[in-house]
Amino acid sequence: MGINETSQPIELLLAVRRGNRTLGSQIEDRLRRAIREGTLRPGSRLPSTRDLARQLGISRRVVVDAYAQLAAEGYLSLRQGARPRVSPTPASALQAPVVPEVPACRARFDFRPSTPDVSTFPRAAWLRSLREAVSRVTDADLGYGDPRGVIALRSALAEYLGRVRGVVADPERVVVTSGYTQGLGLVCRALAAAGARRIALEDPSNPDDAIVAARAGLEPVRVGVDAGGTRLDDVMRTDPDALVLTPAHQQPTGVVLTGERREALLAWLRGRNAVAIEDDYDAEYRYDRAAIGALQGLDPDHVAYAGSASKTLAPALRLGWLVVPPSLLQAVTHEKLLADRGTARIEQYAFADFLNRGELDRHLRRMRARYRRRRDALVEALADALPEARVCGAAAGLQVTVELRDGDDERAIRAQARSRRVEIETMGDFRPAAAGSPPALVLGYAQMPEPTIRAGVRELAEAVHAARRDQTP
Repeated sequence: MGINETSQPIELLLAVRRGNRTLGSQIEDRLRRAIREGTLRPGSRLPSTRDLARQLGISRRVVVDAYAQLAAEGYLSLRQGARPRVSPTPASALQAPVVPEVPACRARFDFRPSTPDVSTFPRAAWLRSLREAVSRVTDADLGYGDPRGVIALRSALAEYLGRVRGVVADPERVVVTSGYTQGLGLVCRALAAAGARRIALEDPSNPDDAIVAARAGLEPVRVGVDAGGTRLDDVMRTDPDALVLTPAHQQPTGVVLTGERREALLAWLRGRNAVAIEDDYDAEYRYDRAAIGALQGLDPDHVAYAGSASKTLAPALRLGWLVVPPSLLQAVTHEKLLADRGTARIEQYAFADFLNRGELDRHLRRMRARYRRRRDALVEALADALPEARVCGAAAGLQVTVELRDGDDERAIRAQARSRRVEIETMGDFRPAAAGSPPALVLGYAQMPEPTIRAGVRELAEAVHAARRDQTP
């Protein structure tokens, strides 16, 4: 049988041994088993007969005959001039039919928060920075390097964060991470190793934070949030060793930690020798108020600052950063080393170039104007369709909270919305014990243009009204 194989060799994990059984039958049996068990999937490429014979150190004729037998049985697809492949419908598929996956129903209107408009990602500018990074990176830079990250990015971040957020950021204290969640985990594990036992989390807050803290060996405790931000009486009552807070734009309520509470919190941190982890959530997006500086800038020795590129550019970049107090720097660096030996270095060089050329500043200016229009469209549509609702947290960020009437059922509203292919989140998603708290929706607006937002709010209002009708006896 003559087969014109391609010239590029590929590897296959397969071994034969000389003994009682023929080499050809061993090849056939091993390939049949791999196809039946799913190790070799339908459509998988195989080495040419010449390649496999060379890998096994046997005659090519033995491989040709084995392939021919498997093709006759329906396991392989052989075509002249093409690479041998596992048949798209091998015999095993006929013996054990696979139930096709049912594709998830795509939402018509997606109001889920925490996702930016990734369609606006500045691809051309990022590609330029990536090309610059690849062209300039040295052989030494392609090694593991400092687990804190490349000095070029740590220096660029120190300059940017100091200029834009008022962060006191010596490059030596900057640690580049693979996103905010990893950064939180690194600090929590460093705190636990230093003897911390309890960490306070805002209520409501990101539900993942409690999981991350518990896995690090810390006991999460809840502290309330009101119109002035984190309640300090709750902090003092629970007496934690550390706390996580979002002072510039509380997640998810959008309130700002007042100046008076900032001073009192910092005094408590110093007196308790505790550490606050500042999640600078959505701080770059503000519309109706001046920028709020980072808490870390007021006490760099007791506040660990955490940020990421997920909301400003795209979550897919997996780039975040910490500015760590001196007392935790060595332990956090060690935890980063154990976690992954460092975030992808070529992308770090690209982001350093991106920052230094002012591309992030330009992108944020464009997006603030766009997001403000979408915020306005959402607020106006809610006023028309749900006039009894109260919209909060609209001055900044990428989401608002919508307080509903007492007695409204968040779960019923979500079910009604989902039946209309409208995706939302509720305050119960951010609060472990939602019983007794006022019903509220948490709506993001970053992903949809203004006309879509208005149409989506009309559908959402229908869901709210339908849920109320179902409650009526």
